[in-house]
Amino acid sequence: MKLRIRNNSVRYRLTRTDVKQLVSTGYLEEKVEFWEQTLLYAIQVSNVEELSASFKNNIITLLMPQSIIDELDATDKTGFEYQAGPLHLLVEKDFTCLDKVAEDQSDNYPNPLAEKSF
Repeated sequence: MKLRIRNNSVRYRLTRTDVKQLVSTGYLEEKVEFWEQTLLYAIQVSNVEELSASFKNNIITLLMPQSIIDELDATDKTGFEYQAGPLHLLVEKDFTCLDKVAEDQSDNYPNPLAEKSF
């Protein structure tokens, strides 16, 4: 799972394994360890109607309806977004990059643009 924060926008990118874990357990968590503090970021499947988020005790938690994770798992839908007050939330499948990058992308979703010719 990757997290991107920019201005009032929080975007979660999920690999195939991330989606499968959310389907099976309803929870996914990663962390960034700073010198004296740790930032946790998580997704929790919940009975909410729309995407929502909280930030408490150095933990960013995205609450996601079960229907969204089911649709990410079972369809070609690439992502979901929601404007929660001033905060823009986005959760999407993590696609392989079209250019060469050093990171392991073996668990990413195939990029739909990879087969198109430019």
